[in-house]
Amino acid sequence: MDFFYSPEQILLRDTVRRFARERIAPAAAAIDRDDVFPREIYRGLADMGLFGVALPEEAGGVGMDTTTACIVMEEIACGAGAVGNMYALPVESVLMLHAHGNEVHKAWIPKLLDGSAVPATAVTEADAGSDVAGMRTTARLDGDHYVIHGAKAWVTFGGVCDFVLVFAKTSPEHGNHNISCYLVECDRPGVRRGANEHLMGMHGLEDCEMSFDNVRVPLANRLGPENQAFRMAMANFNVGRLLMASMALGMTRAAFEDAQRYARDRRQFGQPIGAFQAVQFMLADMATEMDAARLLIHHAARLHDAGQPIAKQAAQAKLFTTDMAMKHVSNALQIHGGAGYSRHFRVERIFRDVKLSQIYEGTNQIQRLIIARAIEKEAV
Repeated sequence: MDFFYSPEQILLRDTVRRFARERIAPAAAAIDRDDVFPREIYRGLADMGLFGVALPEEAGGVGMDTTTACIVMEEIACGAGAVGNMYALPVESVLMLHAHGNEVHKAWIPKLLDGSAVPATAVTEADAGSDVAGMRTTARLDGDHYVIHGAKAWVTFGGVCDFVLVFAKTSPEHGNHNISCYLVECDRPGVRRGANEHLMGMHGLEDCEMSFDNVRVPLANRLGPENQAFRMAMANFNVGRLLMASMALGMTRAAFEDAQRYARDRRQFGQPIGAFQAVQFMLADMATEMDAARLLIHHAARLHDAGQPIAKQAAQAKLFTTDMAMKHVSNALQIHGGAGYSRHFRVERIFRDVKLSQIYEGTNQIQRLIIARAIEKEAV
């Protein structure tokens, strides 16, 4: 892929790769064990300017692009999937605030870029996951304030965030055409954080439920036009899906490298297990499908960077890559045999972490719906 990268992208990739190997990978087991937000590593990512890699220079960012953000994500996630997930949130948040925000919102961007502030986004509810229009959280206009009431589930960074972008309905009718987005500072009265969720994997993200008990926010805290948040979110999800695909690819690459190494070192029946065709074919399929996934991701990212619509391409990249990741991380664990089922080997942690990639930013069943509807329109 180096042929397609600029010298700046190669330099950044190699720098992030070193950081992932020297700082992220050695800390990954402790993050998984302790399940506590690793603020020092989060600040380390910020210090490298990574949260603003796709943000224009005039907005305080690095001025590169979505393709570069995907390159960076793959390297970080190769060190630890949870840290990759940690990288995605501020990247998506600064882009959202820059694209749709006013002065109130954009005042947070420098704090996100330097790592002094932690963002969160609250869309999902206990009874409204893929069915975003089924959300029950409301925002009622009261004079010069909105009053937000409801509860959100699975809020990544909910336990440590400084503000949260809350998606709420302005009225019970009209499905997804009456959803607005509000920046809610977490020190406002009525904002409550639940206990951290005990997740199968992706530890250290302080994932929790958040409730909003008649929380008052000024009119200026609304992000973008009223009742247009669903459309804004869908556009942001396209970038998020490419980042999630890149995260899954990075985790698969880590599992592949470990499986390759183990296949060389582990001997059975008088030879390395890598000499057996059954193992060779698994490794060959991993290498082939990882390359195919990267091409899908970067194709969609380049289209986005060129200003083209990418709903179908982002869904295809996310669907293919995360299904591929689940299959091949499982195969990498299989190559390790019983050792892969032990926490002494990181492939066990990767196996638990990678499953979320098929669910996050829209389940893969939803991605299939998006693709199916797109190809139906193209056929007309």
